[in-house]
Amino acid sequence: PRAVAHPDDDATEPVALRWLCCLAFVVGIVTGFGAVAFRALIGLVHNAFFLGRLSFAYDASHFTAASPWGALVILVPVLGGLVVTWIVSTFAPEARGHGVPEVMDAIYYKRGVIRPVVAVVKSIASALAIGSGAAVGREGPIIQIGSALGSTLGQVVRMSAGQRITLVAAGAGAGIAATFNTPIG
Repeated sequence: PRAVAHPDDDATEPVALRWLCCLAFVVGIVTGFGAVAFRALIGLVHNAFFLGRLSFAYDASHFTAASPWGALVILVPVLGGLVVTWIVSTFAPEARGHGVPEVMDAIYYKRGVIRPVVAVVKSIASALAIGSGAAVGREGPIIQIGSALGSTLGQVVRMSAGQRITLVAAGAGAGIAATFNTPIG
């Protein structure tokens, strides 16, 4: 049986390798700055929900002072979970989950297409979840955020699906490098 051609296969010309490398570099830089903003957003949510103050400064290795909310602080993760559930289900259901399986799904089934809104929704929802005390890490979300940025650039600059997937992988790699503080990686 003959494979069915996707309409996108013939509609776009592949971009030159040098241009693709430059675009991957841009995705890496933007994802790195996105990771810094993501960490700051986590700090803002944590400080607002647990300490009642607006500040981006947060160091996970330091003990958080007692909350001004007293015993009601136990409701912070519940409130965070409710808000995260509403945001994700309302604006981008594909932003739910850990992040890595969703990126793999987009690569395998959707030809590397990830809606641009996923980066925004995943950033906000994950920062709310992590900042309000959910037992999750920032690795999966920043991988999905970086991948969404790479996919978005691959959709803006018309290119083949294989090249778009390369930018998705560049975003994922940049997310991993940024979250583990290994910029050369």
